[in-house]
Amino acid sequence: MPVTKESATVYVISALESKGTATRDDFDVAGIVATFRDLIDGWDFRLLERETFWQIASTYLRT
Repeated sequence: MPVTKESATVYVISALESKGTATRDDFDVAGIVATFRDLIDGWDFRLLERETFWQIASTYLRT
């Protein structure tokens, strides 16, 4: 399956909701996706370390 913006967005949402403590509505998902895209210059977000993922995602937590 090709890695696209849509599949990257699904990946981010799945990761955010995986622990059951938050939902996609708690985060600016589009902002997270854009930041990751700029960081790795691609859509395969599986290349990111989990710690990096959560550090960036936490900056997009809506209050």
